[in-house]
This record gives sequence, structure tokens and C-alpha cells, in this order.
Amino acid sequence: MSMTTVHMTRVPRGSVAAYRDDGVLSRGMGLLVAGQLPPLPPALAGAFVTGVMLLLGVAGADGPAVFAPAVALMLAGPGSSHPHDGRLDWLVPPILRLTEYGFVASVGFAWGVPRVLVYALLGAILFHHYDVVYRYRQHVYPPPWLASAGLGWEGRMLLVALGALLGIVTPVFALMAVYLAGLFCWESVTCWMAAPRSGVEAADLGAQD
Repeated sequence: MSMTTVHMTRVPRGSVAAYRDDGVLSRGMGLLVAGQLPPLPPALAGAFVTGVMLLLGVAGADGPAVFAPAVALMLAGPGSSHPHDGRLDWLVPPILRLTEYGFVASVGFAWGVPRVLVYALLGAILFHHYDVVYRYRQHVYPPPWLASAGLGWEGRMLLVALGALLGIVTPVFALMAVYLAGLFCWESVTCWMAAPRSGVEAADLGAQD
């Protein structure tokens, strides 16, 4: 078995579904519907409700209300088990990305988190998402545990909301930024160093044929 084949067998599902970056909670919700729920409608509904709440200033609210945008986007969770093979299902990952980034930024700015911490946290998440997309294009796939270790989009949103609820938003942003940047950078570097360059080039040539 070639090295290229070994890397490809690590991928349990299509690239569009993997781009979602689902955590444990979202994947668990997906198991309940066994892939029978189309992913785009619930993602659109969750993003719309979340966006409306952010525009109304819920991100800066005291008490459990700050969880409302994150909980609303959880409507997209059950769609995680779908193969995402529909004509417009490629829109789901960008919808989740924009909603997550918007929520994190809204909470950070509403609660007076230093801008450098807001940008550091968003930068760590952005790096991870870019890295995953680029790896799939190069046939160097991330390990299955990475999305769970990175908390998933839903885990990160809920943790940010918990920080707001407890009034410790700045420490939560700082800890998340350090943890996620360290995790994603370390895993990316070690994975790319371990990937044989010849295998990557061979996979590219095979994809072009």
C-alpha cells in the first residue's frame, strides 16, 4: 500500500462535511438523525436567528441570554452527519464560519476584551480553518481527533458565552487563544513535517488525471 493511500484512508467523510469543524456535541446531534437531515436549511435558520440576536445586542447581555446566539446556531448540529453532497451544501461551512466569527467578535467587543486578544483568538481559529482546507487540497489530512481537541465551532461559541455569563470574558479569550494557537500550530507543523513530499505530489498528479 502506498503512502498516499495510507493518508487517504484516514478520511471518513467528504471534504465539505469535514470543513464544518464539528465538535463532539454537534457530531452527537448528527448521530441522532443518522444523516437524514439536509444540512443547509437548519444552518441557514440557525445563522439567521443568531445574526438577529447579535444585531439586537444579545452578545453584551448579562445572564443566560448571552447563550442564545450559540444555542440558536446549534440548529445546524443535526446536519453534521449528512454527506453534504447536495448542490448547495458547500455553503454550510462558510455559514458556520461567518456566524462563529461574528459571535466571537461581538462578545469580545461588547465586553471590552482587548482587541489584541479578540484578534488573537480569531486568528487561531482562522488559521485552523485555512489549514484544514489547504490540507484537503494537498491530500494531507488532519487526524480525526483534531476537531474535538479544538472544541468545534459549537464548543468554542459555548465557552465564549460561558465566559460572558461568569464575567470572565477576557481571561477566557486569553486562555482560548493560547490553547488553540498552540494546538493548531503544533499539530499542523508536525503533520506537514511527517507527510512525505513525494506522496503529496503524487496525489496531486492523480487528482489532475
